[in-house]
Order: sequence, then C-alpha cells, then structure tokens
Amino acid sequence: MNREQTRNAEGGTRSKADRLRALNVQQRVEVELDENGLPVGMRDAGCKLRVVEDVGEIWRIDDEWWRAPIHRRYLEVIIEGGRRVVLFEDESTGEWWMQKPA
Repeated sequence: MNREQTRNAEGGTRSKADRLRALNVQQRVEVELDENGLPVGMRDAGCKLRVVEDVGEIWRIDDEWWRAPIHRRYLEVIIEGGRRVVLFEDESTGEWWMQKPA
C-alpha cells in the first residue's frame, strides 16, 4: 500500500481520490423564461444554451425567516438529451442555480 491509499472497512484499499465529496452542489446558470415565467433554455458555465424540453414539478421554499431568509422557487426540468436537472431561482437576488438530482 502506498501513501496515496488507505484501507477501507472491508480490508481493501482505496485511493485518496475516493474520499467523500459534496453531492448535489449547486452551479450558477442563466435561465431564459417564457411569457409565463417558465424556463425554455439555460446556459451553464460552459456558455452553451441548453433547451428545456419539459417542466415537471414546481415547488417553493420559504425558510429561515429568523436568520437569513431563504425564498426559492424550484423547478424539475428535462433538458435536451433527456437529462433531468433541478433549477432554482433565489427570489431574493434573482439568481438562478442548477442542481443535479441524486
């Protein structure tokens, strides 16, 4: 076993690259909306426009009014190619973010 590996619970080895990492990290995106306020396209950090093919579930979260209030609108969407992502708008700042569902 070299310095870059550790033993796991089963007695095998794993590399440092296998350590825990954050899941579902949000990524800033630009979102194009239709006249009803629903997304029709989005641009991620790669600046490529991705067409929103379908909008599924929509929900809101209003929380932490006693600290730093959170006001978000979430939308589960299918983007071109059939990939499912969750978009949310921070209604306090107007910024849009994308998360990949677990």
